[in-house]
Amino acid sequence: MSLQNKVVIITGASSGIGAATAIKFVEEGAFVTIVGRNAEKLRDVTAKCAAVGNKPLVISAELTNDEDLRRIIDSTIKHFGKLDVLVNNAGIVHYGDILSENAMSSFDKMIATNLRPAVYLTHLAAPYLIETKGNIVNVSSVTGKRVALPNCFAYNTSKAGLDHFTRSMASELAAKGVRVNSVNPGIVRTDLSQNLGIEKDQEDDFWNGFNKTAPLGKIAGSEEIADMIVFIASDKGKSITGASFVIDNGSMVVPQIVK
Repeated sequence: MSLQNKVVIITGASSGIGAATAIKFVEEGAFVTIVGRNAEKLRDVTAKCAAVGNKPLVISAELTNDEDLRRIIDSTIKHFGKLDVLVNNAGIVHYGDILSENAMSSFDKMIATNLRPAVYLTHLAAPYLIETKGNIVNVSSVTGKRVALPNCFAYNTSKAGLDHFTRSMASELAAKGVRVNSVNPGIVRTDLSQNLGIEKDQEDDFWNGFNKTAPLGKIAGSEEIADMIVFIASDKGKSITGASFVIDNGSMVVPQIVK
């Protein structure tokens, strides 16, 4: 896919979509910087990348820390000498409604984690991406397009903001040869079940419960989202900018009953 020797930064790369994306890029011949907080999981991703291609540059960072964000860009440029693709993937989910006592702290946390780092990293990376005529892929969510998760106003809003930021940057950077797009997954099978404390022998039941919500009768795997990210970032997507790609097994087109 014309990604040989391209340099890619992926945030939230210690597991799930980010980890799968790192491996896919390496398989295509890219050099990758993987960013995350879990050292053990980053080591695992590093080993999987090294098994199929170039060993990644590993950066442990907290994306709410501006100094860490600057270090991600500076270290990548120092190590690889350039930057071709930025994948803003890191994000968290926090439940809570507008009547909750923690409504504003939840909102602040979602914006600080899901939106602001993508904005700042784009600001820092843009000069290097202009040099290489590179591109940005933001990993958003279907919740940025509709209220797919109840009692999740802060998360939904952060993803809607990320979507419009994507369009704004696509408009601003197009004349400089930089493309900006987003991928908007629905439910994706990741390590969420483990993080929620669900036992391994109950994981299939947990995930199978979501299968009924999508017209295609299944949920996506991280590798499917990674395939789309890599396609958009490659030369095969050279005419695509300002677009949002929904991958939700048809959940967005479920008819609504009107009475």
